[in-house]
Amino acid sequence: MKLRRMAPRRPVLIGAGVAVLAAVALALPNAAATPPAGPGPLQAPTPGRLAARLTTALGADAAGSYYDARARRLVVNVLDRDAAARVRAQGAEPRLVRHSLARLDAARASLKAKAAVPGTAWAMDPKTNQVVVIADRTVTGARLATLDKAVRGLGDRVRVRRSAGAIRPLIAGGDAIWGDAGRCSLGFNVVKAGRPYFLTAGHCTGEIERWSETENGAEIGTSQDSSFPGNDYGLVEYTADIAHPSEVDLYEGGTQPITGAGEAAVGQRVWRSGSSSHVHDGQVTALNATVNYPEGSVEGLIQTNLCAEPGDSGGPLFSGSTALGLTSGGSGDCTLGGETFFQPVTEVLTAYGARLG
Repeated sequence: MKLRRMAPRRPVLIGAGVAVLAAVALALPNAAATPPAGPGPLQAPTPGRLAARLTTALGADAAGSYYDARARRLVVNVLDRDAAARVRAQGAEPRLVRHSLARLDAARASLKAKAAVPGTAWAMDPKTNQVVVIADRTVTGARLATLDKAVRGLGDRVRVRRSAGAIRPLIAGGDAIWGDAGRCSLGFNVVKAGRPYFLTAGHCTGEIERWSETENGAEIGTSQDSSFPGNDYGLVEYTADIAHPSEVDLYEGGTQPITGAGEAAVGQRVWRSGSSSHVHDGQVTALNATVNYPEGSVEGLIQTNLCAEPGDSGGPLFSGSTALGLTSGGSGDCTLGGETFFQPVTEVLTAYGARLG
């Protein structure tokens, strides 16, 4: 989101991607993707709706799905040829795999019970039909022994991958909205019961009550709710007379209108905007991911290979005009690489009874 003035001494908030840092903002990861060239709306396919419909229709016969960008087709994992025929009839590409979602979910449940140590994260990878566990550089000694013991009996359902980064909170500076305890990123503008609000990360609203355009500046909003850990989303009510359109700042002079919210799909091309590193694009690599931060675990997140840096936390994840998520955190930076995790925005809108606007 961009900060612009309507009149002297009156702050104006334009767009949905204001990067706001926090004293509790999380370190974010890298992506090799390049920002879009020049201003203007971004366009990308939205396969999440078809994936959700097919997963519901197949029930126990479904085993995950992902979008093949090169072939421009949704690939749906299935366990038998009858299910494959049903998928093909709906215009998607079936793929026979070994493990059902139930077996992979059982592996996830085992990891949650036995290996929820700080510095780890896991999600089901539909391309390999496995649960992939990320262990950052802090997972050593007793933590590593705990993880090894937990995965030992899960066979080829689980694969462990080490990360050079660290999943942890960081403080950083940049163009931001300030609170008394630090800075964080605004995600999307919303309307609730006829009143204007914005969404951001819950680890931000849990620490910061009042928000302003500049450090020690005039108040523009107050935190009304926070959900973290478990989830990572928060709600801030506007208290100042400022503009709050439903759009994301693309930084090169343009904005991306946001007209609705949707579900992400593995393989989908997505964008993230923030004041620290501006606009970057990448792919969704997993859904329903679990991240074990030092403060506690957060579940149900969107995992991506997007580049982001401290100060982008809380900002918007989107695809074209569709809102997808709020930046939660991750590991690495735009030099080292890593993963970024996002809170699905549809869950947040439902929880607050809000709509984009």
